[in-house]
Amino acid sequence: MKLELVSTTKCFEGEQRVYKHHSNILDCDMTFGVFLPPVAVEDKTQCPALYFLSGLTCTHENFVQKSGFQETAAKHGLIVVNPDTSPRGVDLPGQDDAYDFGSGAGFYVDATEAPWSKHYKMYSYVTQELPEVVNENFPTLPGKKGISGHSMGGHGALISALKNPGLYQSVSAFAPISNPSECPWGQKAFTGYLGANVENWKQWDATSLVSKYVSTPQELFIDQGSADNFLIGKQLLPEKLLAAAATNDHIQTIFKQREGYDHSYFYIATFIAEHIEYHAKLLKA
Repeated sequence: MKLELVSTTKCFEGEQRVYKHHSNILDCDMTFGVFLPPVAVEDKTQCPALYFLSGLTCTHENFVQKSGFQETAAKHGLIVVNPDTSPRGVDLPGQDDAYDFGSGAGFYVDATEAPWSKHYKMYSYVTQELPEVVNENFPTLPGKKGISGHSMGGHGALISALKNPGLYQSVSAFAPISNPSECPWGQKAFTGYLGANVENWKQWDATSLVSKYVSTPQELFIDQGSADNFLIGKQLLPEKLLAAAATNDHIQTIFKQREGYDHSYFYIATFIAEHIEYHAKLLKA
């Protein structure tokens, strides 16, 4: 897979890079960030890979520029990959009409409804094509992969792990949309991408997946600010996921409520080091 290097910047003795490539699954050009820790840059040492999925309205740039993850990733020798949040450069009617559907709002599902099904297959891109591209071009350590995300990206991280037992050795999420079938954001996106049959939504809903999960035991690290307007507005519903997990012996949860913190990248920047360290411990076990 041919990659075009867009930029490279030295950061904590490693390199923060941005690449562009053509995605066969999405049928468009995509951009993603990759941070290479010093050991990967200098010695080409194989390192675990952590994928971070961003939320509504974001591109690859938000996490790269605002979270401050690079210092801890450099310290622990993690390659960190962060894709865009939707297909780009495609021409679909209505794709730019709203912040919570279409451009910047792929919801990490594989759309089945026209016209979205032609391009909007972010789940397959994140779980299949992008890792193949990364593994072909960077010194990743086979079988050592984690996933994390924020808000819509937290939803994406959870479903990617729950739908693929054993694919990720570590999973965490900041303020995830935990039960999209039951919140306005999710209902709008799922209707548009997946159709009106609510039964079809369940395979893309973390709470539903947790309730039915019967495979390899999986731990989920869920992080939530108590002053998050979207928590208060019932868009996130972590309590639904936690309740489902409490009845399933195959799922373990770590839930940390951060008093006074909101939904912003100030919140993420405050606790990102804890998440990176959590992933590093499991990925280097």
